[in-house]
Amino acid sequence: MKKMTCVIPYEEYESFDELSAQDRQLMEEAIAATETSYAPYSNFNVGAALRLRSGRIVRGSNQENAAYPSGLCAERTALFYAHSAWPQDPVEALAVVASVDGTVTPTFTYPCGACRQVLVETEQRAQAPLRILVGSAQKVLVFEGISSLLPFVFDNLPEKH
Repeated sequence: MKKMTCVIPYEEYESFDELSAQDRQLMEEAIAATETSYAPYSNFNVGAALRLRSGRIVRGSNQENAAYPSGLCAERTALFYAHSAWPQDPVEALAVVASVDGTVTPTFTYPCGACRQVLVETEQRAQAPLRILVGSAQKVLVFEGISSLLPFVFDNLPEKH
């Protein structure tokens, strides 16, 4: 037996002001997206914003449903909409943030496992790493590529011929 270690590289920004203008805009769009969340059961509003290669910004928010788990996460809402509307315009970056009662949470809200798997395939289609920003009320973590959030991806399906 060998004991192994997995290292996850990321950047930590102490405030939104430290981000580039492009990343700051994406975080602001994600915060704005929390306002369209439908979360009457959890009262946990999640917003996502993604930037396509063309520069277009697409927002998504979590949508709950009484027939749990019929709802959808903010990340997948944005990703699925972007791909259905602009399939030839790859996603370059995604920002995620949560709020409760209109206030951004002091802790980070990371994409769930299902969203991470969708991000894997989104990145594979683009054939380029996807920049992922995870925000809180103060700090922002930036990951360069989904493998930093999901180091052991499910991607060994047989290739289509």
